[in-house]
Amino acid sequence: MHQRYSTLASALLLALSASAAAQDAAPAASTDKAKNLSTVIVTGTRADNRTESSSLTPIDVVSAKVLQQTGTTELSTALSRIIPSLTFPRPAAADTADSQRPAQLRGLSPDQVLVLVNGKRWHPGAILLTNGVLGRGSQAVDLNTIPMAAIDHIEVLRDGASAQYGSDAIAGVINIVLKGGADGGAVELSGGQYSAGDGRQWKGSASFGLPLNHDQGWLRFTLQDGHQDYSNRAGPNRTRAWEGTTQRYGDPEVGDHNLFLNGQYKLGEAAELYTFGHIGKRDSTSPAFFRNLANSNSVPSLYPNGYLPLENADSLDQSLVLGVRGKTAGGWRWDVSANYGGNRVSYATNNSVNRAFLHDFGSSPTSFHDGILSASQQAFDVDLAKEFSTGWLPNPVTLAFGAEYLRQTYKIDAGDLASYYTGTSGVSGGAQGFGGFQPANAGSHARHDVAEYVSLETNLTDKLGASLAGRHEHYSDFGNTTSGALALRYDFTDRFALRGSASTGFRAPSLAQQNYSYVSSLFFGAGNSLGLPQGIYNTGIVPATSKVATLLGGEPLKPEKSRNLTVGAVWNPIDPLNLSIDVYQIKIDNRIVLSSNLATSSATVHNYLVANGVTDLNYSGIAYFTNAVNTRTRGVDLVGSYLFDFGNAGTLQATLSYNYNKNKVTDLKANPAALSALGLNLKRIDRRDQYGLLADTTPRSKLILSGLYSVDRWSLSGALTRYGSFVSYNSTTATLDQKFDSKWLLDLAVNYNLDRWTFTLGADNVFNTYPDRVIPANDNNGTLPYSVFSPFGFNGAYVYGKLAYRW
Repeated sequence: MHQRYSTLASALLLALSASAAAQDAAPAASTDKAKNLSTVIVTGTRADNRTESSSLTPIDVVSAKVLQQTGTTELSTALSRIIPSLTFPRPAAADTADSQRPAQLRGLSPDQVLVLVNGKRWHPGAILLTNGVLGRGSQAVDLNTIPMAAIDHIEVLRDGASAQYGSDAIAGVINIVLKGGADGGAVELSGGQYSAGDGRQWKGSASFGLPLNHDQGWLRFTLQDGHQDYSNRAGPNRTRAWEGTTQRYGDPEVGDHNLFLNGQYKLGEAAELYTFGHIGKRDSTSPAFFRNLANSNSVPSLYPNGYLPLENADSLDQSLVLGVRGKTAGGWRWDVSANYGGNRVSYATNNSVNRAFLHDFGSSPTSFHDGILSASQQAFDVDLAKEFSTGWLPNPVTLAFGAEYLRQTYKIDAGDLASYYTGTSGVSGGAQGFGGFQPANAGSHARHDVAEYVSLETNLTDKLGASLAGRHEHYSDFGNTTSGALALRYDFTDRFALRGSASTGFRAPSLAQQNYSYVSSLFFGAGNSLGLPQGIYNTGIVPATSKVATLLGGEPLKPEKSRNLTVGAVWNPIDPLNLSIDVYQIKIDNRIVLSSNLATSSATVHNYLVANGVTDLNYSGIAYFTNAVNTRTRGVDLVGSYLFDFGNAGTLQATLSYNYNKNKVTDLKANPAALSALGLNLKRIDRRDQYGLLADTTPRSKLILSGLYSVDRWSLSGALTRYGSFVSYNSTTATLDQKFDSKWLLDLAVNYNLDRWTFTLGADNVFNTYPDRVIPANDNNGTLPYSVFSPFGFNGAYVYGKLAYRW
């Protein structure tokens, strides 16, 4: 703890010293009186003069100021409070899924949205979500590795963009643009806790710039350091009420440390060197399930009152981009860059035991090193663009083309012997809570991709704009794919326009989805796919091409293919009012999903596998990745903003945003013949996934009404959010399904500005709203009273304060 405060103190002193020389010349802070629709955008277009208000496709530009008004210090949470089509589930008690929580756009998988930083592809995290949570089976980008203090603005493209950017851009693109320049800076300290008295958080950040060689360039640094205590909303076990509350269920305990760098340096009059990168470390501790004395995995000799295993994920995140860009005398804009990004997660289990190890050797460690997951990517890009006058079109045509080489890796390192040891005694093996990766799971995997793209964009007339793009890619592991996109916009007047786009896209199966292998200890409730009583069981995830998977219907993975259609309108009837509406449809074929857990404990399946040479099954079920479904997403985005100017009484910027989104599995591919031949009710995709995780477990609707009232030195911000209802589906029986009602949440904050200082007091979820309680049949005897699928979590009201100094 002392080291954390020392790190932050050093950052604050450095930032304040950097501001001393610039303090007299710094401009006074000004209040933005309207959304700046003339912002030049760089996402979804290669033209150098396209603005948010003239975009051919729907795009949101979110400023740093708007991000700060949300009150949170988590980027994913902030975006989910601004953009209704973006959701940020908060899973708990799901191994380490809560250490890299995923964000979803339009209810699709977290890995179906592409994340860029300064226009460059950002790397995914190493963690693969394998439990029964939203985003199950995805390996997504961890947005919360990027400090909000480093961000200038964010561009969210709500349209398919594989033709421009390649794999993953099915639901859209999030492009995070970093702060630049040597001038200006800020130091901020925030802290708060939940009204229940737990989940205390503090976070400090500093952002400042330094000039290079008499303003020939600059370096900008952002430092962030923080800590979050765990929260707990578990209840006592109804069958053992005398023990009190022994389970933990809520936010994990997290320590977070980040350093970001952004820089630029002139190389003569026509070129510049640029770089940006970061190093971040996050330590997250999550609970497993409590083992009471009645549990078969209890060890009274070590834990006479039962024990709660704790799972630690120690994440190291790194990136570096280095490039040169410029403009030739002939008007060509060019950009050559190299990009590295990687994430390494080291696992440990504490307060645990390996019962098989204890049985065979008479003692067992209580802390285990469980292994390491690593993911990385290296990219090399060449981009060129130029505006041409054709002579037969009234406006110049932007021609852009380029190429990319992308190399991706994924690696699993085994844990210590004691973390995975099973022996031959039949006693449950592996560290309780989270068993280690075994040598059989370990491996290093790599692939590369070569891509070429071309795009054309112009205004065909003074009223009609158009763009056309195409991209071809060759992956070393599954071959060729081609994507295309067409967008049109017609401005009937200066205040009203229609726009539409059509595109095809794809997403390559990740290396983790193709090669991940692990045996985990999971809780299965009533009506589970294993056909076993409620309890904790070992289940395995195996590659689709492994022997056991192919015997149960596994096949090599294919890339997902998508078709996107969007039609919309933008309207500015009067200067203070801006409206937009966009209707969309996304069809995805061969969608990659993690299969349901297929029971292997029955004599029929066990004998069948043994007869075919599989003799090392030490688990109750397996799952593998499969292209088992086709899906369709239909929805509408509506955004309206109005600026009220009350003269000396201040201004009010009000925004209404709404999203309706319906996901549906349109084709569930037939059960593999190998499963059907066993004569058992083994479903490759069960109803929990078909109707729930891929469809209605994400709310179909979300409404956000936000406002910022400013007068003199004071400002009051608020957001009223309605989360639509959702349904949690049971794997095997409809009698255990549950519908959760829609909920309204109110966030409020008051700010006072005194010269360069800003003081903030705020509260999220002011009325302490919780989701509906889980029905008794699904709440693990009362210990898990709230749904892991709640779109706003289940922690209740959060009260916080902030202190900021800017120059």
